[in-house]
Amino acid sequence: MSTPESPGDAAERSSTHQDGFRSGFACFVGRPNVGKSTLTNALVGQKVAITSSRPQTTRHAIRGVVHREDGQLVLVDTPGLHRPRTLLGERLNDVVHTTWAEVDVIGFCVPADQAVGPGDRFIASELAKVTAKTPVIGILTKTDLVRPEVIAERLLALQQLSETLGHEFAEIVPVSASSGHQVSLLADLLLARMPPGPPLYPEGELSDEPETTLIAEFVREAALEGVRDELPHSLAVVVEEMTPGKVLTVRAEIFVERDSQKSIVIGKGGSRLKHVGTEARRQIEALLGEKVHLDLFVKVAKDWQRDPRQLRRLGF
Repeated sequence: MSTPESPGDAAERSSTHQDGFRSGFACFVGRPNVGKSTLTNALVGQKVAITSSRPQTTRHAIRGVVHREDGQLVLVDTPGLHRPRTLLGERLNDVVHTTWAEVDVIGFCVPADQAVGPGDRFIASELAKVTAKTPVIGILTKTDLVRPEVIAERLLALQQLSETLGHEFAEIVPVSASSGHQVSLLADLLLARMPPGPPLYPEGELSDEPETTLIAEFVREAALEGVRDELPHSLAVVVEEMTPGKVLTVRAEIFVERDSQKSIVIGKGGSRLKHVGTEARRQIEALLGEKVHLDLFVKVAKDWQRDPRQLRRLGF
């Protein structure tokens, strides 16, 4: 992420742009699988972060850009904060804590289809330690999945959580990224907390992530669906080569930790890997706007989540 501006820098850039325009960084935090990536995509208006029903899907701080006439929001989608069991888990948590220190506002996400629990309280307590000067907006996600009376109960619980910790939320808003309910209101609330200043990214640019990173994430998203519970944490994807031509050829390698996991990813007669390729290629072609030939290879990197050398090789 870019180094945060000093107050002098912010004042200088604000004086060179139209009055009333705001720009800055926001991030969504919460325990795994509360809808942070789906919400990021809904606000940006295009898919920039992968989603999955599996927890701990997000592994990078993916930035998506929201362009408006009155301002520009840069949304940082972070991994779910959790109690780590591996070196990878520790590094993912480091990504989250680093992001907190660099943004202008934080959105704390709690899902409406689950009661506020120990995981939410743990994250809120961590926020209270490091965000005394950063406004936090409480966001109740997935409101389309529950009845109105349940939404009311969850909003009250969210308010009580902030009061108990002595770090009261600047706002509390219920949203549904799937239906779009109050997504624009959330954008208004986030933008209102941004400092005055010009756009940080050119018009039309929706993410600053390299194409290879997004492509690797789309492959991993496709590979995550329909596998055993323990497999998602063992999957990593690296794009090894992109060869231009009438059809762009992309070579990507899927890494797992054990031979048994390799068999799961490939499937009987290669059927599962073929399905992964079909789904990933559809997303990649939508991203790049051109036809793609996708070559996928599955390799074993034994216990890579706990090996510093292999983590570096895989981009962590």
